Amino acid sequence: MSNFQFTRRGLIKAAAATGAGLAMPTIISPAFAQNQAGYTNAPAGGTVTLGFNVPQSGPYADEGADELRAYELAVEHLNGGGDGGMMNTFSSKALKGNGILGKKVEFVTGDTQTKSDAARASAKSMIEKDGAIMITGGSSSGVAVAVQALCQDAGVIFMAGLTHSNDTTGKDKRANGFRHFFNSYMSGAALAPVLEKMYGSDRKAYHLTADYNWGYTTEEAIKSSTEAIGWETVNTVKTPLTQTDFSSYIAPVLQSGADVLVLNHYGGNMVNSLTNAVQFGLREKQVNGKNFEIVVPLYSRLMAKGAGANVKGIFGSTNWHWSLTDEGSKAFVKSFGEKYGFPPSQAAHTVYCQTLLYADAAERAGTFNPCGIVEALEGYEFDGLGNGKTLYRAEDHQCFKDVLVVKGKENPTSEFDLLEVVEVTPVDQVTYAPDHPQFAGGNLGQCNPGA
Repeated sequence: MSNFQFTRRGLIKAAAATGAGLAMPTIISPAFAQNQAGYTNAPAGGTVTLGFNVPQSGPYADEGADELRAYELAVEHLNGGGDGGMMNTFSSKALKGNGILGKKVEFVTGDTQTKSDAARASAKSMIEKDGAIMITGGSSSGVAVAVQALCQDAGVIFMAGLTHSNDTTGKDKRANGFRHFFNSYMSGAALAPVLEKMYGSDRKAYHLTADYNWGYTTEEAIKSSTEAIGWETVNTVKTPLTQTDFSSYIAPVLQSGADVLVLNHYGGNMVNSLTNAVQFGLREKQVNGKNFEIVVPLYSRLMAKGAGANVKGIFGSTNWHWSLTDEGSKAFVKSFGEKYGFPPSQAAHTVYCQTLLYADAAERAGTFNPCGIVEALEGYEFDGLGNGKTLYRAEDHQCFKDVLVVKGKENPTSEFDLLEVVEVTPVDQVTYAPDHPQFAGGNLGQCNPGA
């Protein structure tokens, strides 16, 4: 146990911190998929290998580092180490701390570099060379969509990490893929009523949007939901994922007549664009007789830390936050904090849950066969993993649960206490029909066992 203490009011740290467009499909060679068990990489010995594919470099590397921490913690708990974390609060009691189906869990890692082609190559290597039976991870929807398609073709399960684009469980959904994280539509549905209450219905919004599929669907979702409450969209401008200085994109906002800037950016992009916006004095300006406001649709604690005081008072949405007081969240925060000396991010929470959900599905199905996993997860309802009651919808493999609206804290008590939850949006408010226009197209298809 590490020598630190933290509470929901803050964290006193004594331990040191530990520290895109889609390319053409990768061709999977058939040899690796053939085995006597009839499905890809069926474990033959006493171990089972999982593949953790995360951004260890690139603009989302901070999220990737925290994902790896959570994956290692999940493996420790599955193998019977530590205090068991959310295995103790999970509504399913299939996991016993003796691995998965009695096999010790091992893992291999890859670096997605926040690039689809690199992510696909590392996933392919983990499947073909390392025998990974499940791939998980990522902090980019471009990466998630690419790797999900690869896993579908290879005949392994893909448990998506941090991917927020509607496309992942919309037009690019696959039967072998599952997403626990929320999506762009849900952010818009949760944020719009709060923004109307705080800023009114007569607003003019200017969007800066990361130039890949996550940015596109987030812009669409926030634009649609805010226009529905009366806001006018003045302009939408795409920005490269590799951009680090957004000054040239911020300057035109001042001449646009907009009184709200929506930053459809994530990770280092959001930190840099928000910093540039504050440097240009946007937060001190009045336009159209109103105080100028900034909105960040998708927030994380890691982003808030990077942006520092610039996040104060700025609204956004998040999938989970370490300050939640349900038993599952408390168990996870305790386990993660004791191991690493600081609270987990939403990225860490998401991938920890995905690892447990995969293992639980295998236990309940009694097999590692991907089609057995799919059957066990489709329509599965569960609780105790930090988001309240949750459903893995069969039609699109999207999780449905409550969504958090947060804002940057005005008076943080520590370097980790940067966001406060202002509303827990009930799941009914963010639920949509499988054929909703923002999710149009695509075909889930059938599970592929690979052999």
